[in-house]
Amino acid sequence: MPLHNGGSADRGAKVSVNPFLGTANPLPGMEAAPPKHRLPDGPMPPDTAYQIVHDELMLDGNARLNLATFVTTWMEPQARVLMAESVDKNMIDKDEYPQTAELERRCVAMLADLWNAPDPEHAVGCSTTGSSEACMLAGMALKRRWMRRNPERYAAGHRPNLVMGVNVQVCWEKFCNFWEVEARTVPMEGDRYHLDPASAAALCDQDTIGVVAVLGSTFDGSYEPVEEVCAALDELQRRTGLDLPVHVDGASGAMVAPFLDPELRWDFRQPRVASINTSGHKYGLVYPGVGWALWRDREALPEELVFKVNYLGGDMPTFALNFSRPGAEVVAQYYTFLRLGFDGYRAVQQASRDVAVSLARRIAELGPFRLLSKGDELPVFAFTTKEEVTAFDVFDVSRRLRERGWLVPAYTFPENRTDLAALRIVCRNGFSGDLADLLVADLTRLLPELQEQPGPLRRPEVGTGFHH
Repeated sequence: MPLHNGGSADRGAKVSVNPFLGTANPLPGMEAAPPKHRLPDGPMPPDTAYQIVHDELMLDGNARLNLATFVTTWMEPQARVLMAESVDKNMIDKDEYPQTAELERRCVAMLADLWNAPDPEHAVGCSTTGSSEACMLAGMALKRRWMRRNPERYAAGHRPNLVMGVNVQVCWEKFCNFWEVEARTVPMEGDRYHLDPASAAALCDQDTIGVVAVLGSTFDGSYEPVEEVCAALDELQRRTGLDLPVHVDGASGAMVAPFLDPELRWDFRQPRVASINTSGHKYGLVYPGVGWALWRDREALPEELVFKVNYLGGDMPTFALNFSRPGAEVVAQYYTFLRLGFDGYRAVQQASRDVAVSLARRIAELGPFRLLSKGDELPVFAFTTKEEVTAFDVFDVSRRLRERGWLVPAYTFPENRTDLAALRIVCRNGFSGDLADLLVADLTRLLPELQEQPGPLRRPEVGTGFHH
């Protein structure tokens, strides 16, 4: 979350109040304009407070036109009603809200079955606030398992390490920083924008707690080759005796691949995969924020990490970084599982992929752009300008599309490919073929103006971030 200071230069600034927002007499409403940076002296009518906040939020972008985010921006009215009815339920209080806890348990079992866990009915897993927390929990389990297996090395001060591609989401960098784990990253090379199995195995040693494979890179939407990573680690074990687990960061892909790529063996069918996470609020099709973390079996999640808390009338096992949080998103996840079923999810994800593949092809046909991916794995693709295009760059394209309300991020790639800048489009449920037509029309309309520029405008200092 962003950090903010406590105020601004103008400490006396006040919120402007329209006279018609007050009561029958408009004058008191004008005189009672509340301060911006300290608590008002007294209360105001709820309708007035609502309208003030509502009007300020109009300055936010239109979420449906946000092609930067992976996060769900549309749900059915029935789901919104259920969330409103459940917003006051504390997810951690399983004794007071046992049926909400039961819905969480059912969701874990459904995901375990979807991801081919050895014993789905007795799966080990939990809901989280999102994939970032789920990744932190999975990383903690990997580190604790390494400490168990290597007590002498841990006692001697050896620093554990985690191997991953340089394209991983920033939460993995946070995990390594917060939990004092060395991050060993495989850089990009040429047209390879994600983890290379041989390079990952080469970075492993006795202090490696595991390898992270991403099913759906945020940079270009491509799947990392989980099966090949596991095979490389099998060969490493044959040569050295090192037996290393794999965690699959399936923030997006774990809710796409089971439905559209059933032949892809990325999940618990791989004996080396110890844990998987996903974001319910991405291609799980639920409003933020909810994520899920699952482990192969109880051995994969060290028992000492699970706290048994006597809280609000019951003894509950809990594994979480957050404690109190709303149960509404878990309820919405169960609703969506129940509502769509396997075939419904497959239809929704296929529709998103169809839009992505078609849109990528049409953008390539415009002429100035070169595709880095085609949207045929995650419904996500990246593209850049061709070498001969000198009048504008991807940052100019992003800036001009924003004028029409489209949020299309432009960013540079990381280590070894910092020379490459790209645009990325995320196609989600609700981004229809009709909206894609409008995007292509706007882009087509802008190109002649961009091509008349004498050269690219100055790039922004900070690129678009990526968030679970």
